[in-house]
Amino acid sequence: MRVLFLHNAFPGQFGPMAMAMAADPANQVVFATAQEGGSLPGVRKLVYGGARPVTASIHPYLRWMEGAVLTGQAVYRLCHQLKQEGFVPDVVCAHSGWGPALYIKEVLPDCRLVGYFEWFYHGAGADTAFVGHQLSPDDRCRVATRNAALLMDLAQCDAALTPTRFQRDQFPERLRPLFTVLHDGVDTDYYRPDPAARLPGLDGAAEIVTYATRGMEPYRGFPQFMHAVALLQRRRPGLHVVVAGDDSVHYGERLPEGDSWKRRMLAELPELDLDRLHFVGTLPAEQYRTLLQASSAHVYLTVPFVLSWSLMDALACGCAIVGSDTAPVREVIEDNVNGLLVGFHSAPAIAERVEAVLDDRALAARLGKAARETAQTHYARACLLPRQLEVLAPR
Repeated sequence: MRVLFLHNAFPGQFGPMAMAMAADPANQVVFATAQEGGSLPGVRKLVYGGARPVTASIHPYLRWMEGAVLTGQAVYRLCHQLKQEGFVPDVVCAHSGWGPALYIKEVLPDCRLVGYFEWFYHGAGADTAFVGHQLSPDDRCRVATRNAALLMDLAQCDAALTPTRFQRDQFPERLRPLFTVLHDGVDTDYYRPDPAARLPGLDGAAEIVTYATRGMEPYRGFPQFMHAVALLQRRRPGLHVVVAGDDSVHYGERLPEGDSWKRRMLAELPELDLDRLHFVGTLPAEQYRTLLQASSAHVYLTVPFVLSWSLMDALACGCAIVGSDTAPVREVIEDNVNGLLVGFHSAPAIAERVEAVLDDRALAARLGKAARETAQTHYARACLLPRQLEVLAPR
């Protein structure tokens, strides 16, 4: 079988699928992306790019769409070249909404097109309403227009994947039956508990609270977490907090150049003890795993938005998780069963729930054991990957 993967950010969610397909000598696998670095064993990687930048003077509503169209054109040209070389994909698996799949059926009309859909945008409700940010009428129209590329993809896909029920339910109700809910999965053999795990420099710390997301931003509750840290440090002099992730905003409203939420919170909370608050940046996989394994309590907060892989990693490592009582987290965590849920906006409540875990190690052990079982039963990649490959198979 000949398979083409399309994702602007290599390899994105498609790494395990691409490697599994490439492991079979009967398959030919090509991965086209906008990202230069990286490789996968057995996978031919190609890089595409738009022929020109987005037009500066174009209508603001259309900037995203023009970027998607430029990407779609670049992928069309790449596919045409592949056809001339004799590589005609049986299956194309594309990350939707960014443009690579827009014209696949024009250049490869007989392929099976599988789209991966992460988010349907809303100018009101869901994530925007939750953070209290009321969009102007102009911004609401702009955000709604961002769905145009998604809907073009959905109209031509032979199959549509989305990782959670919550994400599926952001789409209009009449479109939801088109989707297969199938999570990317977590490698539960790699992400596993290790009671002997220790963090460098914190070998003697009795209590380690961890927080790990891509960036330090309101969408992932970073301000609320930092206020909770200030309360916890005041009450527990032996507590250490480790924050993994980069000092930037990946989701939601960007800050002015030179500003950051880390900088803002450190200025707002001068009482923080920086000797017990450790910002470790984006960690290599092995160090990140050790961070989760050594955690006494792991905090994961999110507005109603795309669920982070980090929550699944924490589940698989058997962390005692304090998670926000928001729809995407409730799909995975049941309060007092495999974690504790807490109001997203309340730093005192977050601190209290963290303390409940730190004060009752039997509770922490029970929650961690159930978290691990949740990952193994419902989200283990070893179980989900065969189902993903089945969706890819030509009909």
